[in-house]
Amino acid sequence: MSRYRFLDTAGLIFLAVVLAMAVLIPASNLLLPPDNPLHVPDYLVPLLGKYLAFAMLALALDLVWGYCGILSLGHGAFFALGGYAMGMYLMRQIGPRGVYGNPILPDFMVFLNYKDLPWFWLGFDHFWFAAVMVIAVPGLLAFGFGWLAFRSRVTGVYLSIITQALTFALMLAFFRNDMGFGGNNGLTDFKDILGFPVQAQGTRAALFALTALALCGAYLISRWVVTSKLGKVVVAVRDAESRTRFIGYRVENYKLVVFTLSAMLAGVAGALYVPQVGIINPSEFAPANSIEAVIWVAVGGRGTLVGAALGAFLVNAGKTWFTGVLPEFWLFALGALFVLTTLLMPKGIVGAVSDLLGLRRKSELPSAPPAAPAPPPAAAPAE
Repeated sequence: MSRYRFLDTAGLIFLAVVLAMAVLIPASNLLLPPDNPLHVPDYLVPLLGKYLAFAMLALALDLVWGYCGILSLGHGAFFALGGYAMGMYLMRQIGPRGVYGNPILPDFMVFLNYKDLPWFWLGFDHFWFAAVMVIAVPGLLAFGFGWLAFRSRVTGVYLSIITQALTFALMLAFFRNDMGFGGNNGLTDFKDILGFPVQAQGTRAALFALTALALCGAYLISRWVVTSKLGKVVVAVRDAESRTRFIGYRVENYKLVVFTLSAMLAGVAGALYVPQVGIINPSEFAPANSIEAVIWVAVGGRGTLVGAALGAFLVNAGKTWFTGVLPEFWLFALGALFVLTTLLMPKGIVGAVSDLLGLRRKSELPSAPPAAPAPPPAAAPAE
């Protein structure tokens, strides 16, 4: 029953580390002078915030792949849709400070001779509306897609291919200038968020802290799901879908709930990602991004939640270092990492560490005392 505890040891350590980062890194960046060795450089704060947003995406993917058995190769689409929703809000905040000085239309619309603001941009001048769209748009897409796919009983590699086709189709659509989302250039040149300058040191620190807190919240939500009755049924669907359906569960409904929730978490991750990197464009829909997210989960440990977030953080930190040293070999290194993980650590980093600790714990257990010798047989009574 320990596997179904709401918070295990790994979860407590994970939450403690992320919460410590949420406090210490912004405090170090804002309060300590630049010459102090403990000062976190300004460029590092949004970079670490980006890693945390990726960790949240990996967490969302692990929820459907690790616990429900749905290998989604299109979760980058939900991440990008959440990012575009936030980017649209940030573009509306520019107002007359754009290159063309138009108080209503973003610069790319003026350049493309738009006369009026498209209807789907209405409302994005309000933060609350954008926040709702960050969750609603990915959630509605996932619900519609999942309702059709799961009720048609599309599973396995076929479902993976369809999810990849979904994100590829969205990428092609968002590349078009007439879609009204900036085309190839996407949305950029952001100025303010909630009235605070996006590039200001304090704003970046606050965004980092908010991303760390959102990651903790996403972990708690995911952990609550997998330790509840819903999660136990979902794991049963992963391990024996036909048997679970045979005993009376509506399998497609459980898969739909988890898939939709995962898409919403991915959308929130994308929304937190955009103001920290300063741009969102159709390349975020690229199928390669979704495949890379699968590698994060596999490296960290599928079906562990903590491992998925850890894998995203470590792989992206390695990517930053590797692309600075040998950028042309990064894809080869990523492929080799996935192959080696599959062959040598099929349970990922967290799974391997857990197995190692389990073996060590068994070796440290005291051996059973030798059995006492059997008493000699009683002498036969004299006649």
